[in-house]
Amino acid sequence: MNIPNILTLVRLLLIPLFIICFFSHNPGSLQISVAIFFAAGLTDVLDGYIARKYNLITKFGTAIDPLADKLMLLSVLFCLAFKLYIPLWVFLIIALKELSMIVFGIFLYNKNVVIPANIFGKIASLLFYIAILFDIYKPFVGKILIYIAVLSAVIAFVNYINVYITKKA
Repeated sequence: MNIPNILTLVRLLLIPLFIICFFSHNPGSLQISVAIFFAAGLTDVLDGYIARKYNLITKFGTAIDPLADKLMLLSVLFCLAFKLYIPLWVFLIIALKELSMIVFGIFLYNKNVVIPANIFGKIASLLFYIAILFDIYKPFVGKILIYIAVLSAVIAFVNYINVYITKKA
């Protein structure tokens, strides 16, 4: 188990911590939840950087890293939709997209093919981080950014489907 994979596992462990904190009625729990979400984003950036810089890319890491990202994003979007920060349809669209990608990913993983993250998915993830931050603190701007993030996620999904069809054939 190398450092990038450990950072990815830490990101997975931050998911229940985020959820517990988000639904806590303690003062400042929303700000702490946002900090946990951004800490998860930082582990994502760090594990990718370290893996590439020190050639520590593994098949396990290539598969589990995007899974950790998807689970974190889905958890955050579900919590935000549950408390009505965002419309439920945003969560449902992204959940459908992410679950489809997980199923495609497992299918290809079993065929010893892994589709790594690409620029479209990274842009969509970055937009979601920015949109969620704005949605909590500047809701009007946040809503617009959420819609842009959803659109970018759909574009990323179409790109992944093209890659999936190419790899499957």
